[in-house]
Amino acid sequence: MDTAHEVKAPVTVLEWVGGSADGTLRLLDQTLLPERTQYVDCRNVETLWDAIRRLVVRGAPAIGVAAGYGMVLAGQQAADLPALMADLDRAASYLESSRPTAVNLSWAVRRVLDKARAAAAGPTQGVDGLRRLLLDEAHAIHAEDQALCLAIGRYAEPLVRRCAGVLTHCNAGALATAGIGTATAGLYLAHAAGHRFCVYCDETRPLLQGSRLTAWELMQAGIDAVVITDSMAAHVLRQGRVQMVITGADRIAANGDAANKIGTYSLALAARAHNVPFYVAAPYSTFDLSIADGSEIPIEERGGEEITHGFGRATAPAGVKTYCPAFDVTPANLITAIITDRGVIQPVGEREVRGVIG
Repeated sequence: MDTAHEVKAPVTVLEWVGGSADGTLRLLDQTLLPERTQYVDCRNVETLWDAIRRLVVRGAPAIGVAAGYGMVLAGQQAADLPALMADLDRAASYLESSRPTAVNLSWAVRRVLDKARAAAAGPTQGVDGLRRLLLDEAHAIHAEDQALCLAIGRYAEPLVRRCAGVLTHCNAGALATAGIGTATAGLYLAHAAGHRFCVYCDETRPLLQGSRLTAWELMQAGIDAVVITDSMAAHVLRQGRVQMVITGADRIAANGDAANKIGTYSLALAARAHNVPFYVAAPYSTFDLSIADGSEIPIEERGGEEITHGFGRATAPAGVKTYCPAFDVTPANLITAIITDRGVIQPVGEREVRGVIG
């Protein structure tokens, strides 16, 4: 029996409340998890930019969905069509600056902007009509992401069913998407079908998305989760506790090089050393076929306080220098397969990527 349609995300990450002219975007504040479940209402683009930058909402697909709704917020104040289009142009560039590595963000804002431009160039429908169109497109992106997660899960589930143990890094789960996640989608479907397994969650320094977020959401769903520090992953692999590693991605180049949360590259190296398959799960919207390889992916650098003052407490000497890249790039030759909503890319190379993604 196909149980996929019965599998729901264990938590609501974002939702639009109200109409196109006066609605707000409600976001789960992920900076407070797992201690508190609290929502933030974004009533303008500036508030959303801050929420994306501070990781109130995070994960490439969820950022994209949120940014789509951000374009609706950007169109709420204009009195006429030219002013509305000008506001949308400014908002697109502004939102894209919040987190440069996650390509879903620019993909979503440009999709909404292109829809608005096409409508504005056609028969006049007025400001109110264009605002409704913006919201319809943002809703479409939201619904599409839920469907993409489910499709990824269907391709990943057979791989998970072979495993007694799975290793993850960062959070590419329901908290990172509008649906059941990318890297976790197959986990949720396999669990719903009755397969029992253990998920080892890399803690994911410096912001602990693995321990704070992935372990929390898996436990909400009743999946056996074990938190380990990043430095324990190679030991766990060597012991044979896991039979697959699966992560998400924030941008994938045409040749299959994949940018993901810092630490993913070293995990892929460890998996290769121990002959454990390393999978990346991502929707088509995470692929950037305009860039040849991972060397062209912009890598966001964040403030050193994320290293020196983890969650408020000093963990390094005052005044010490820091280097804080938020992402690294895993070369395609270390990736066993990329699991997408359109199929499994294996082996991973430009020909195979373009054959599946287009």
